[in-house]
Amino acid sequence: VLTDYKWIRLSCFSASENVMTGAETEDDIPLGERKTVTDFCYLLDKSKQLFNGLRDLPQYGHKQWQSYFGRTFDVYTKLWKFQQQHRQVLDSRYGLKRWQIGEVASKIGQLYYHYYLRTSETSYLNEAFSFYSAIRQRSYYFQVNKEDRPELVVKKLRYYARYIVVCLLLNKMDLVKVLVKELSEEIEDYTQRFNTEDQLEWNLVLQEVAAFVEADPVMVLNENNSVVVTSNRLQEGCVPPLEQGMVVGQLVLADALIIGNCNNQVKFSELTIDMFRMLQALEREPVNLATQTSKQGTLEPNEKPAKRENPHKYLLYKPTFSQLFTFLSASFKELPANSVLLVYLSATGVFPTGRSDYEGPYDFGGVLTNTNRDVVNGETVQKRNQAQKEMHCLHPGDLFPFTRKPLFVIVDSSNSTAYKNFTNLFGQPLVCLLSPTVYPKSVQDQSQRGSLFTLFLYCPLLAFFSVCGLNSVRRGLWERAQEFLQKVYRDIGQMITRSPTIDQAFLQFFGDEFLRLLLIRFVFCSAALRLHKLFRESRSFPESYPELPKQDTVESSLLQKHILELATMLDVQSLFWDDSLETY
Repeated sequence: VLTDYKWIRLSCFSASENVMTGAETEDDIPLGERKTVTDFCYLLDKSKQLFNGLRDLPQYGHKQWQSYFGRTFDVYTKLWKFQQQHRQVLDSRYGLKRWQIGEVASKIGQLYYHYYLRTSETSYLNEAFSFYSAIRQRSYYFQVNKEDRPELVVKKLRYYARYIVVCLLLNKMDLVKVLVKELSEEIEDYTQRFNTEDQLEWNLVLQEVAAFVEADPVMVLNENNSVVVTSNRLQEGCVPPLEQGMVVGQLVLADALIIGNCNNQVKFSELTIDMFRMLQALEREPVNLATQTSKQGTLEPNEKPAKRENPHKYLLYKPTFSQLFTFLSASFKELPANSVLLVYLSATGVFPTGRSDYEGPYDFGGVLTNTNRDVVNGETVQKRNQAQKEMHCLHPGDLFPFTRKPLFVIVDSSNSTAYKNFTNLFGQPLVCLLSPTVYPKSVQDQSQRGSLFTLFLYCPLLAFFSVCGLNSVRRGLWERAQEFLQKVYRDIGQMITRSPTIDQAFLQFFGDEFLRLLLIRFVFCSAALRLHKLFRESRSFPESYPELPKQDTVESSLLQKHILELATMLDVQSLFWDDSLETY
């Protein structure tokens, strides 16, 4: 370390800009100021080393990375405070520029964002937002455009892209639109000044985020026609409580794999719209969101949460089979006792090529995994022996080893029904919620903006409006409908827990609030689509493994009555069958 320190001291005074002017030499600078510059250079160099080392950490596993993140946070905290305390000396002796301060703040924002990704704690998203927001408020990158250095402008553009991702995750849609406009102007300026090869890439970033912002099929409007931003994270009071004395499982959702591999679906920053919606369905609303704006200027890290509020999540965009299996194995290995692993698959369906005499867990196809053509020999040969199975596919049988622990699977795919062919080999709780495999054309045409099934699991009312062809609604009506849905949820919860014939697996998962809400929303989705006149094929209805007792749940006369009441409230009752005898 001492050798490093000495080298940094020499390099600071030989390479830093504007350190000395005229005949001034290093000896003319007071010793205290020299030490300040040297200490700053040491912290700056150390912070860069640690930050660059983050990419070498394993992406999976809970324990290996935490101490390294802690050391990186410590150094960046010291660096940030140091430049605040010694700004005047660093300005005059080191030539510290505002974009360099912005770069440090941006790295801290990235640290908090990646800590959120690894812990799923939304409080760290708020911290990332604080730093990114301060960079913009204080115009740290303002002078970059005056320098003839394209790599500095790219830093600014990347900062904007990262800031937009954080704002999307915090549902700050008004700010996102402002940032997209600013980013567009920055990209235009960048491409005019520098004849660069990455112009198309940056224009694609703009197109992706614009499509992402427009993906919600329904707008909630105030009286003045401004758009109301609604949050769909789990909030206090939105989960129907368990009935007193109701015996359900004590399992807790601890880990979730959210996998996105749909062709042509709206995406931004390796996050498809389906992945984006499902990750929010598995998070609680951040409690300190409202107070966050008061501390934007401080750039001080908050206290860490006392306990984990949300299940830990892995977000996998277009993973290969080996990547997916590696993350599954890591989650399975580290799953605590009395905990549940959730696997969410939003992916293109892979169908079997031939029929075999024996139909086992590898004979129904599954969902697509990414093809790594550099690794697989002979991949260019498209025609395979019909007896061979598709290797770039997650088959139901691939999940069998993980059913040794409680497993909750959601499959949103054109071949979701392949996962009906499960066998519960080990007697552990196991539930699969499966999307429709065929949609009416009017719904299918909207699939690029996200799946209707996932939309129901994320925000049932948004999905209900969408399937009724409504693209805007007044805030007052939206709130009345939401209030009515809470009553419907309570009734669905009682249907599930009171059914004499329901499979015990559903009840074993019902003690966890996230899983309880997903099950209730699944039943609501199934019942609503069964009553809708456009959904006539059985393939257009969601299914589950094990099967739900239909008469007690998705075909319950009470639930059908509720759906017709909701349709009447929205003046779309003509779209639904109001005589249950006509429906089947």
